[in-house]
Amino acid sequence: MVNKDNFRNIDPYVPGDQPDFADMVKLNTNENPYPPAPAVIEAAKQFSAGRLKLYPPTDGGALKKELAAYHGVEPENVFVGVGSDDVLAVIFQTCFNSGRKLFFPEISYSFYEVWAELYRIPYYKVPLKADFTIDPDDYIKKPNGGIVIANPNAPTSMAMSAADIERIISANPDNVVVIDEAYVDFGGESVLGLTKKYDNLIVVRTFSKSRSMAGLRIGYAIASKELIKAIDDVKNSINSYTMNFPSIEVGKASLAEEEYFRTIIAKILKSRERLVKELDTLGFITFPSSANFIFTTHKTVPAKEIFEKLREKHIFVRFFNKPLINNYLRITVGTDDEINKLIEGLKEIIG
Repeated sequence: MVNKDNFRNIDPYVPGDQPDFADMVKLNTNENPYPPAPAVIEAAKQFSAGRLKLYPPTDGGALKKELAAYHGVEPENVFVGVGSDDVLAVIFQTCFNSGRKLFFPEISYSFYEVWAELYRIPYYKVPLKADFTIDPDDYIKKPNGGIVIANPNAPTSMAMSAADIERIISANPDNVVVIDEAYVDFGGESVLGLTKKYDNLIVVRTFSKSRSMAGLRIGYAIASKELIKAIDDVKNSINSYTMNFPSIEVGKASLAEEEYFRTIIAKILKSRERLVKELDTLGFITFPSSANFIFTTHKTVPAKEIFEKLREKHIFVRFFNKPLINNYLRITVGTDDEINKLIEGLKEIIG
């Protein structure tokens, strides 16, 4: 019998359900409801399967260079990984080893706490204000071992101003500040440009949301060359070959489709506005969203009841059975047809 004292005991991250019903409306994992750009689909079709016998570049190769050109930085300022989760996990391992507490919001992406536990990083979950917004003063002039903030935040959908984030960065020159911009394309203010000004800032992005490529797992970070070198060294001490050739090729193609990218974002923003209005007429209270999802609660019907009854109809939204947010739903902004089905289902439930 294996001695279980040798095992790590940890509560893992719990992802949203991945149901598979022909008639389902899937609004629970913040995927983009529209397909990738035509050039992405074509690049996938044109990929030479003969290259699969070779190892890919250890650093993301051509995609790293294209990302650098896209953002106006040097390739040495870019780290590429298998989705932003992979990028963030390596950053946690690299940058938060002082023994001092890592700060991140109490209500935010729950993977932050999982990584802190997994890598034995002491941490402090900073309470949000009563309205679920982040108070920048909670991260200023308070001893810490680093800061991680999702902007816009998830699951609350609300964003901080770039000015407030810069206050936090400038007030913590000796510690790494990570800004997770997974949803920034839907209305948040990016601070990516500040990586040229502050050598303690890391900005993390993903292709999963605004670029409709969650299935290919592409994420990246922009930071000073010194920070990127440190992150690369840790990654290469775990697994040199994290990226794959197909993802590199289709990622490059996506960056060349700016018009399509902007058009899809505009459609989602328009649908988000409509969704909020429809929910308002049904008695929901919804927070101002800067993401491709909304965070909402009903005035009288419990969130769990709505979640379960929608699920029976094969309409999937996200319910968090956690303190402070266990009467709220996170709903991805879908297509007009998906929103129609959601509203129809809600009317049947709420009456």
